[in-house]
Amino acid sequence: MPVAVYPGSFDPITNGHVDIIRRIQPILGEITILIAQHPTKKYLFTAEERKALVETSLKGVPGISVAIHQGLTVDYMREVGARVIVRGLRAVTDFEYELVMANMNKKLAPTIETMIVFASPEFYYVASSTVKEVAMHGGSVKGLVPPHVAQAMKDRFAEQKRAAQKQVSQKQAGPEVEAPAKPPAKKSLRSDKPKSKSHLSQYTHLKRRKS
Repeated sequence: MPVAVYPGSFDPITNGHVDIIRRIQPILGEITILIAQHPTKKYLFTAEERKALVETSLKGVPGISVAIHQGLTVDYMREVGARVIVRGLRAVTDFEYELVMANMNKKLAPTIETMIVFASPEFYYVASSTVKEVAMHGGSVKGLVPPHVAQAMKDRFAEQKRAAQKQVSQKQAGPEVEAPAKPPAKKSLRSDKPKSKSHLSQYTHLKRRKS
C-alpha cells in the first residue's frame, strides 16, 4: 500500500520530476506516481506512453509504482489507502496554484495531507510545457529530460510534422475530380443482321426486270 501519491500529467516526465521523486522516496518509502488523464486536455503522449516513459525514467528506484487515473486524486487515494499528496514547487509563481489545490483537497478529504517539495535550484526553470516547446522547434533538451524521453519527443514531433506536410500537400493538390461518365452509345437504326437469301433473290430479280 503506497503511503504517498505524486500526481501530475507528466507529459512528459522531466529531470525535475525525477529529482523530486529520488529525494522523497527514502523519506516516504512507497510512492505511486499517478498519471492524470483528463478527457478534454490535449496531450503529446497517451496515458500509456507517459506511464511507460515514467517507468523507464525511474527504473531502479525502490518503492515506486506507476498508475493511470481519470478523476479526483483524493478518490484514488481513498481507494488505495494513501495519506500524502506530493507536489513539486518550482518557483513563487507556482505557489498560488498549489495553495488552492491543497486547500481544495483538504476540503474534499480532511485526512489527506499535501506535502510541498521544492525543486532543486538547477531545475527551477524546467517544466514539461517549456521542454516540449523547445523540442518542437528542434532545440536541445539535453539535461532537461532523460535521454529516452528526449528521443520520444523527437520522434513524436517528426511524426506530427510529416502528417502536417501531408495535409498541406493534399490541400494544395485539391480534391480528386472524377472523370465524367461516358454517355450511353446510341443504337444504330440500321440492322446489323445479314439479309436473308430470299430478300437478296427478290432484289436481284427486280433489278433484272428494270434493266
